[in-house]
Amino acid sequence: MLDRANYIALVGGGRQPKFPQNKVIIWDDAKQIAAITLEFRTSVISVRLSRARVIIVLLNSVHVYEFSISPKKLAIYETADNPMGLLCLGTKVFVFPGRTPGQAQIVELATGNVSIIPAHTSPLRALELSPDGEVLATASNKGTLIRVFSTSNCSRLGELRRGVDPATIYSIGISPDSSLLAVTSDKSTLHIFDLPHTAQARPDRSVSSRGARPGSSKSSLNSAEEAPSQKWGMLSKMPMLPRVFSDVYSFASARIETDDGQEGWSDSSRNRAAEPIPGIHGGKPTKGVIGWLNDYTVLIIGAGRDGRWEKFVVADGDDGKRYCIRQGWKRHLGG
Repeated sequence: MLDRANYIALVGGGRQPKFPQNKVIIWDDAKQIAAITLEFRTSVISVRLSRARVIIVLLNSVHVYEFSISPKKLAIYETADNPMGLLCLGTKVFVFPGRTPGQAQIVELATGNVSIIPAHTSPLRALELSPDGEVLATASNKGTLIRVFSTSNCSRLGELRRGVDPATIYSIGISPDSSLLAVTSDKSTLHIFDLPHTAQARPDRSVSSRGARPGSSKSSLNSAEEAPSQKWGMLSKMPMLPRVFSDVYSFASARIETDDGQEGWSDSSRNRAAEPIPGIHGGKPTKGVIGWLNDYTVLIIGAGRDGRWEKFVVADGDDGKRYCIRQGWKRHLGG
């Protein structure tokens, strides 16, 4: 959907698709008509819209069009296999996988200049741009590290460790003030990190900039920021130890629901749920999608028959530490 406008990008998918999977329909909901139709030789993986651009992701390429009644193709970029349809569209740049697995391409919207970031050695699993467009966060199929880069000069700003064991990253989300980063994975966990920034771009995270944050105090915020990676205490400062002891870990985490919720289902319903869903990577409903309601409130959304949302709040405890607290949840189908 284009912001709060009346345009919606539709692509066929699911078990009973209304449209072909190789077509993009730009639907004008005000006029109740298909304003634009774009057709491709292969299936469309994902679409991103801005007021000036329509960007379509195929398995091995990204197609950029002018947003108009008669769209003009502006550029085509080749990519490595991109089954997740990874692409982030900001106000100044857009980002997608490079031609080599593990690379990320940053394209300036105004000039078309392309920069390449060798982010990982294995294929990318997740990409996320900060709301201010200054920072790019990436994760690979391995799922142990989230790397953070500057979009202006492609320098690495930091490396955040989700864990030691490999995991499938579901989603990465950055808070509206670009100060916190959230990650979900198939380990049924939500991790919250402080987002590394350049010295010039580092946001003011004082209480005044946070508004009415539950239980917040300036002293506790500052003390938590000074030592974001002290999971292993003094071991993190000792030389010659493996890097896992000195890496930056999340300052808070929480459990999320990722099961299929098939208790009480009939055999036919369970068998149908096990069938791959056409048009969805992996053939299963998406889980663990992150959405920030404000600078300290996170929603985790999952699809499917047991689809639900869960609400978490980042709050300060009496001990000066920050915690991720679940405030509520609800199934989409009324459970």
